[in-house]
Amino acid sequence: MDEEVLSDKTDLSEQVEEYGDVDVTDAKPDRKGRYFLFGRMKSQNVGVQEKDSDPEIHYRITSPKFQYEMNHNHVGKCIIINNKNFDERTGMTARKGTDRDAAELLNSFKKLGFEVFIYNDLTCEKMIWLLKKVSEEDHSNHSCVACILLSHGDEGQIYGIDGVMPIKSLTSLFRGDICTSLVGKPKLFFIQACQGSEFDDGIQTDSGPANDTTEIDAKQKIPVEADFLFAYSTVPGYYSWRNPGRGSWFIQALCSILNEFGKKLEIMQILTRVNHMVATNFESWSDDPRFCQKKQIPCVVSMLTKELYFK
Repeated sequence: MDEEVLSDKTDLSEQVEEYGDVDVTDAKPDRKGRYFLFGRMKSQNVGVQEKDSDPEIHYRITSPKFQYEMNHNHVGKCIIINNKNFDERTGMTARKGTDRDAAELLNSFKKLGFEVFIYNDLTCEKMIWLLKKVSEEDHSNHSCVACILLSHGDEGQIYGIDGVMPIKSLTSLFRGDICTSLVGKPKLFFIQACQGSEFDDGIQTDSGPANDTTEIDAKQKIPVEADFLFAYSTVPGYYSWRNPGRGSWFIQALCSILNEFGKKLEIMQILTRVNHMVATNFESWSDDPRFCQKKQIPCVVSMLTKELYFK
């Protein structure tokens, strides 16, 4: 299996210059016809958050009893599957901009203490083989595990470079009855892919701008599906947008929030801010009005049983 870890010194500015600000979707190009979808951010300062004068404003009252134990020898592994080039029989186009996403994710998760591995252009079989291998490792000295899937997709499905497969075929490998060394520990999945072929037109609002102001008991039974978190780039049924020069909207926002608040906020607070950034700072543009001013909102599905802090 080919394995490649991107260099921290990747020159990302060249990609922006080469591809410009053209936004595309992570779905089959023939689903709605082949259109050039141009995108722009509503603000040129995407990713820049105003810092509150009071540092305590980012914290809330917590109880150690309801927090995951993050004091193991290692935070954990972060596996990034970066699928860019697809077999022409799949009907999928190359995902320009995904290397930018992978590089930004590498930096962000390394800052959180993860050991990050990037795997490029995997078939469905190799995706299963890779994550099965990771799930069979001994994670006793790890606090959690993270897996990031960058690919084309459809509702409940993800593409290898040779075809499509259910996302659950990958995530189920880490169930408590299969991956016992991660029982009671967070299993985090971040999925950048389309979940359908609908566009979100958005809607005008009358409101103004927002104010800127463990250890598991051996006798205890827990569900095998517990302690999972799934962060999808979009809600079921909808397209997910990606800019060939800057990367996908969801990953841009995720890395921006992690870089600023990753060691301050709880994971659900982090992902709520990601939702807000994607919802408010990004909007598509096209000469064709049918594809103009489209929006996107990520979707978080949590089976976590405790609060998760990376500090």
